[in-house]
Order: sequence, then C-alpha cells, then structure tokens
Amino acid sequence: MPQTSDHYNFVHCDVFANRPYAGNSLAVFTDCAGLSAEQMLRMTQEMRHFESIFLSQDQGQITARVFDLIEELPFAGHPLIGAACTLHRASGSLTPQSWKIRLNGGRVVKIATEVEDGRYIGTLDQGTPDFIAALPATAKPGFAKAFNLTTAQIADLPLEVISTGLKYLVIPLTSGLENARITIADLDQKLADVGAEFAYLFDVNTFEGRHWNNDGIVEDIATGSAAGVVGAFALKHGLIKAGDPVTLKQGHFMGRPSRLQVTAYGTPDSIANISVAGQVAFVGEGKVVAP
Repeated sequence: MPQTSDHYNFVHCDVFANRPYAGNSLAVFTDCAGLSAEQMLRMTQEMRHFESIFLSQDQGQITARVFDLIEELPFAGHPLIGAACTLHRASGSLTPQSWKIRLNGGRVVKIATEVEDGRYIGTLDQGTPDFIAALPATAKPGFAKAFNLTTAQIADLPLEVISTGLKYLVIPLTSGLENARITIADLDQKLADVGAEFAYLFDVNTFEGRHWNNDGIVEDIATGSAAGVVGAFALKHGLIKAGDPVTLKQGHFMGRPSRLQVTAYGTPDSIANISVAGQVAFVGEGKVVAP
C-alpha cells in the first residue's frame, strides 16, 4: 500500500499470541516521517490499542517511538517485538533476521525474529537488569491495600523495584491475583516515593501476572517490559534457573490469553541479561489520515 503525504499505513498485529484476537493488540505504523509527537499520540488514542509504535528508516537505521493512550514511553516490549516481526514479514524472507531499533532517547535494542511453521516469533534482548531498591517488609501492608489484597497474600519475598527500561515495582503474590485491582487515586505518587514508575503483580506459584495504567482504568493484556523484570526477580530469588525459558501468563482475566517466554542469564547474584520472546499473529492492515 503506497504511502501518501497525508495518510499513514499501519499493520494490526497481536503480540504474545499464536492466533489473531488473543495476546496484546498493536498498531505498527511503518513510516512515520513527518509526524509530530502530538500527532502520534492522537493516532494512538484513535486506534485504541494499549500501545502503538511508529517507525522510520534513514540510511538503514530504524528508529521507533512508542505511545500508550496517555503519553510517549521510553521503552516497551510488545511494540518492539510486534514491529520487528512486521518488518520481517514485509521483507518476504523466511530465514532468521536480526533487527536494531533506536528508541527516542537514543537507546538501541536488538530483536531476533524467525518464522516457524508459518508463525512469526520475536525475541527481545532487554539487556542487564537494574536492581534499584528492595523495600522493607513494612511497605507490604500499604501496597497490599492499594491493590485490593491482604498482606498474607504477598509472598515471603521482598517487594522490589527493577528496571530493564521502565522501573517496575514487582509485587510477588501467592494468591489473590484474580481479585486484584487498583483501589487508590494516588498510585503514581506512591510508586514514585519508592523509585518506581509502574507496578506488576506476579503470582510466584502460577507464573501469572497483571498490570494496569496507574489510574486503574486500563489493564494491560501482556506487558513485555515487565516480563523482563519478572525474569530478573525470579532468577535472583531462585524461582527459575539461569538459561531455562519460563512462560509468564497474562491477559486471561480479560479474555485475551497471552504467553511471554522469559529467559534470564547469569547467576542469582550477577544477572547478565534477560530475553523476552513471543509469537506475533497478524490481523489486518490499513491507512489513516494524519490528525
């Protein structure tokens, strides 16, 4: 589909899913030349996916900007995997590919893609995790209340702020995930007070997670950036073994089952890097007018 000066082409795909209408939906704009950040945000809001990604290419360098319904993000997992698989599909090649994508702010990420039995799979290298803070046990009651939980439902592990690009507070649970929700209006500030940007609830027994925008209005279906953080947390605390892929489940409470394959490398005391992988299913494509 040719690009015109006032229309922009997009591909609709579902990430971390082996079929359409599962996983986390995404709009991949394959050429965003000429668009401002304000226009990209308006287009993301109009498409109503949890996030959209806008690509441009110049002399072989691929750059990307990622937006959710509220703001631009410095990093996000499922848009990068979806974008790389979209580029692989457009290339027509069936052999494994490797992509380097530069994010707004300068960070360059690597994604490997392959086609297996007609299905596209992307693996995002999230690099070395940054362990920012382990919270004292006294923090558990406040965060339990903030997510409609009891302190007894939190695992006997620390709440910990970790980042592979976004700063997540990992809240490990042994039960209660199905009834979790945000119950306070000032979660942004409560997280900022401990050095976090977002929170991710993670059941250590079932390896299932949940995540919302901090206002609690929108729940994420599959959170690739948080999956890397969970992998780091799990290896550090002996929940998984180094180099062994583990499947993190998310989204089934919303009728959008998602599977995120997480692999942590190194040792519990020195984690070298984290990878997050998933299948991408293609749903459709089209074009929209610039706002």
